[in-house]
Amino acid sequence: MTGPAPTAPTGPPSELDKLRRRVEALSRKREEAEARLHSLLNALLPLDDLLGDTRRRTGALHVARSAREATSAAVALSEQIDAAQRMLRGELARLDVTAMDVVGRAVDPAEMHVVGTEGHPSLPEGTVLKEQETGFRLGASVLRSAKVVIAVPGPAPEPEPVPAASAGGGRAQPRRTTRSQRHLPRKPSAGRRRRSRRT
Repeated sequence: MTGPAPTAPTGPPSELDKLRRRVEALSRKREEAEARLHSLLNALLPLDDLLGDTRRRTGALHVARSAREATSAAVALSEQIDAAQRMLRGELARLDVTAMDVVGRAVDPAEMHVVGTEGHPSLPEGTVLKEQETGFRLGASVLRSAKVVIAVPGPAPEPEPVPAASAGGGRAQPRRTTRSQRHLPRKPSAGRRRRSRRT
């Protein structure tokens, strides 16, 4: 007749058991982190493809034979850049990384770093006018602070003038002067040539 099976000791776990559990927990965390990294890298590969295609389209701007071709290439390039950013932002959102979108808010030193000021006649002082570098959150914590330009009392700055050539889509380079318009000093050898022809 067999007796009851021996029961495991019910006392507190030994130091060896604690260490084993800690190692197992760290191994699981490492495997999860590696899986997330692998997933992110795989998701970024199509972005690399898209940026490569964007670079190719940029080259098309330099060889455009007409204003229509240049405009078409510029529009396609803009669409490519927009698609690349949407793709990247989508992957970041999947990892709980979101852009702060701070324009129009009061400056917050915990999330923003002021890199400049600009006069504004109506907005309260310290209102964010523009982001020079987008800030990002990871969950509820700050992943990267936003670099911002804030409003100060005063008139708005004058808009930068648009060069006439780029505004009208005209000639971007200065016109070359013709040979007759140039007033260049005559070469000393030119007089000798004329005299030698006469003799």
